[in-house]
Amino acid sequence: MNSKKKYKKEILKSLKQMEAAESTSLKIMTNLMLLKELKENNIQFKKGDVFSFEDNIFDYSEDKNVRVLAKIRRKTLKAMNKLVENNKFKDKQLKFLA
Repeated sequence: MNSKKKYKKEILKSLKQMEAAESTSLKIMTNLMLLKELKENNIQFKKGDVFSFEDNIFDYSEDKNVRVLAKIRRKTLKAMNKLVENNKFKDKQLKFLA
């Protein structure tokens, strides 16, 4: 394998790790909001209820930690997009991001 392919392979590995971190951040932010803000506002869910929200809900959280995590997550997504743009990956190489 030539060095250019190895280089791209390492970028793909980085993207996979960044995707995992972004996904974990989203889960953590959602859990923090459910544990604190929804409880404080006495919002309760029953089995089968669906909770949907826009991504920017975290920017308006009362919890400073959620806002910090949201900012980091947004920067991570932006960096991931730049890496994809700069390296001209094919769709099949990026299917793990779908």
